[in-house]
Amino acid sequence: MGISQITVRRRPGARHLGLLRCGGRAFPVALGRSGIAFDKREGDGRTPAGRWRIQRLLYRPDQGPRPVTRLPCRPLRPRDGWCDDAADRRYNRPVLLPMGGARGISHERMWRDDALYDLVLVLDHNSRPRVAGRGSAVFVHLAREGFRPTEGCVALRRADMTRLLARLSRAPLLVVEAG
Repeated sequence: MGISQITVRRRPGARHLGLLRCGGRAFPVALGRSGIAFDKREGDGRTPAGRWRIQRLLYRPDQGPRPVTRLPCRPLRPRDGWCDDAADRRYNRPVLLPMGGARGISHERMWRDDALYDLVLVLDHNSRPRVAGRGSAVFVHLAREGFRPTEGCVALRRADMTRLLARLSRAPLLVVEAG
């Protein structure tokens, strides 16, 4: 069956540190550098509060086998990106790199050298309807050393992510609580 809901809450006194709770377990997480808020804006460093459906898992196939999970799952490719340019029609959507066009289009490179995106849970944040400037590329991904803050994502240790993936249902919710 699997766990159908996980909850994230900020730790008291720590703007960018939190706990992810699921199935009676708690895992430490890094949050956005500006904490959690309902009014997420592009580039504000906030983790968006709300209820987000976890749509799928993306993983780096060169960094290990396909993870054990019930979630829809796809391997990343070196040319995978995510558009975070609010002026572009592909805003908050996956793209292939390099992105065409006369101007430089802002994007996330999904095939990263720092291992943060070796395992990525894609959320439905700002997807339907998609509103320019309300935030893009909000994921659950792997944490930096020391749980340094994210740009607005939720990040956890690789071992904790692996445990979580194995326990989730096919269509779980992530609830990010403000306050």
